Amino acid sequence: MSATGTVAPPTLSTTRRVAGVGLATASGVAVAVQSRINGELGVRLGDGIAAAVVSFGLGLLILLVLVPATPGGRRGLAALRAALAQGSLRPWQCLGGVCGAFLVATQGLTIGTLGVAVFTVAVVAGQSASGLLVDRAGLGPTGRQAVTPNRLVGAALTVLAVLLAVGDRLGDPGALALALLPMLAGVGIAWQQAVNGRVRGASGSALSATLVNFTVGTAALLVTLAIDVAVRGRPGGGFPTEPWLYLGGPIGIVFIALAAAIVRFTGVLLLGLATIAGQIVGAVLLDLVLPTAASHPGPATLLGAALTMVAVLIAALGPAPRR
Repeated sequence: MSATGTVAPPTLSTTRRVAGVGLATASGVAVAVQSRINGELGVRLGDGIAAAVVSFGLGLLILLVLVPATPGGRRGLAALRAALAQGSLRPWQCLGGVCGAFLVATQGLTIGTLGVAVFTVAVVAGQSASGLLVDRAGLGPTGRQAVTPNRLVGAALTVLAVLLAVGDRLGDPGALALALLPMLAGVGIAWQQAVNGRVRGASGSALSATLVNFTVGTAALLVTLAIDVAVRGRPGGGFPTEPWLYLGGPIGIVFIALAAAIVRFTGVLLLGLATIAGQIVGAVLLDLVLPTAASHPGPATLLGAALTMVAVLIAALGPAPRR
């Protein structure tokens, strides 16, 4: 019908997609900062799982206060309950927080050894391919989307760009084996963004969708921590006193809420590519402004970051994918 034809195109119009790309890129920078924070917290605590519980748990506490205190949050929770009762939202679509919990856990477990750069390339490798498949399967709120040449080229260029940026760090077989964890986390990110977008659509509130994400993720991490403590004992490190080491949770709230809000404009793949671009830019800035012993951004790293942005623009400015 003509009414349907006039409503659907603006959802994936170039203007909205580009605006969504800008917000997703900014959130990607925040993810790079969160990775550095949670990685350092994992080192200080001596346990990456415990660091993930602290990060997710603090985010959940903030949301438990914020969401019920806002009219939109209360309406979103009521709409979410109604959607689950009516069957328009399936319970399994509320489990995106498990993938977010796994990503945060891998930050604490691997970044102390791999560094932010290698961690990022592993996440990218999983996220780019998974984003194509999730969009093709129609799991996100935009429905089934064709794999257009622009989107395929953008995904391939993104992986190549990140490999160029951190190519000098990929010669260590031990690091590559450990990088399997964030690569699997990257696969999960695309599915998480898709189902969180569904929850946001059902509730009408990005904050409510974020609360669901953090509730599920925290529960999964608490179970994992209990098993970890039973097998290995309590973490050996004490809680650090620096306040900035506890900002991972609040940063995660911003990232999840933005992703849930804009995925319906961008699709899962494009959202992932823009987030990746922000992560690369953020990782380069962190290495330049707050260097560590493993930080050595050179011309290849900067060129890789620039190529990543080009890849995202190719995917963003191509024809809108058909549903």
